[in-house]
Amino acid sequence: MKHPFRRSTLLATFAAVCLAQVPEPEPPARPPELKLPNGKLQRDEILKQEQADNRKDAAELVELAQQLRSDLEKNSRYVFSLADHKKAEDIEKLAHRIRTRMQHN
Repeated sequence: MKHPFRRSTLLATFAAVCLAQVPEPEPPARPPELKLPNGKLQRDEILKQEQADNRKDAAELVELAQQLRSDLEKNSRYVFSLADHKKAEDIEKLAHRIRTRMQHN
C-alpha cells in the first residue's frame, strides 16, 4: 500500500516551488508627460476643456429638464407628446455624455 499523504505533500511542495519562481508582472509604464508649444501640459489642457464641456452640457441638461417638467405639467396624464419623448432622450444622452467624460479622469 502506497502512502497517498506523501504523494499529495510532494505535489503541493512542487506546486509551491513552481509558483514561487513566477516573477510578478511589472506595472505598466506611464507615458511621458506631453507639453504643448505654450509650455502647458497636454493632460491639463484636455481636463480644462472637458470641464468646460461638462459645464456647458450640464446647463443644457438643466434647461431641457425644466422644459420637460413644464410640458408635463401643462399636459393631462393621458397625453405624452413626441417632443416630450425627444426631450427625455436628449436628457439621457447629455447625462451619459457627462458621465463618460467624468470617467476618463
